[in-house]
Order: sequence, then structure tokens, then C-alpha cells
Amino acid sequence: MKRTWTIIGVADVSRSFKWYQTLFGQRRTRPAHDHWGQILDTDGTVLLSLHGWGAHDHPSLMSPGVATPGNGLLLFFRVDDFAPSLRRARSLVERLDEEPHLNPSTETKEFSLRDPDGYYVTISALPASRPARSRSGPRTVARDARVQPRGTRSGAAPRARAAGRRRG
Repeated sequence: MKRTWTIIGVADVSRSFKWYQTLFGQRRTRPAHDHWGQILDTDGTVLLSLHGWGAHDHPSLMSPGVATPGNGLLLFFRVDDFAPSLRRARSLVERLDEEPHLNPSTETKEFSLRDPDGYYVTISALPASRPARSRSGPRTVARDARVQPRGTRSGAAPRARAAGRRRG
């Protein structure tokens, strides 16, 4: 399995950490460091990494003055609690950048807002078990649209099966 770790440069890791935890309805925790933190899903999957501007010698994380934060980047999150996410989002910003609407490409509801550093964040409803329409062809079942047995996360095998596969 392969996963991405999206890392964004932020002015204040603690502030952004709290903002994203509020948006996702997560229990409050503190970032690992004053210059670095990871927003994790309940299963430990990294949802987003926050890196303080200029904290290390990473060329693309030296300064927000080199380019507008978020230029060319869309943070897109699929959630299984769309209505509560919308309420939490409205508590974080004065106005949404895009009000809730149906995205014709994904056939799911979504809305967009800006985080404290100006990144464009889109929250999209995770479809229950309805197939998603592919832009390039007929209806296909998206991997995250399959109904999973209770206690498992979409796209993740139960631990026992996953551990067995690694050994054999």
C-alpha cells in the first residue's frame, strides 16, 4: 500500500493544528513540536502534516513570501460526517469560499473554505454505497464507496488479515 503525506508550510503550527482538529471533529491533542505536527485519522493514517515556515532547510518550506501559500494546491478531504463538518467549518470562518453544493464529477456534496494560512480546503461527503461516476466513462464503484464491514475503515483490511499477508 502507498500513501501520501501532504505537508504544508504554516505560520503557527499550534494554531493550524487546533483549526484542523476542530474542522475534522477530533479530540484535542498537541503537535509533536512547535515547528511540526501531523493531523491523524482514528486509525493512525496521516491526513495532513503541518510544518513551520523556515524551521528547517527544506527549499519549498523556507518562506511564504516566495509564493502565495496554496498556489496550485487544493486540500481535498472526504468525510463521513458532512453535516457536522459543515457546522464546524462555519464556526471557524466568517464565510465559506464555496457554499455546499453537489459536485457533478463526484456526485457528492462539498463545500470549500480557507484555512488560517490561506490554503483552499474542500470538504466532500463520502458516498455511502452509491457508485461514483467516472469522468472518462461509465459508472464505476469507487474504492472508498464500497460498503465495509463494521469496524473496518474504507480501503483498510482488518489488522489480522493485513498482518497475515505481510508474513506470507
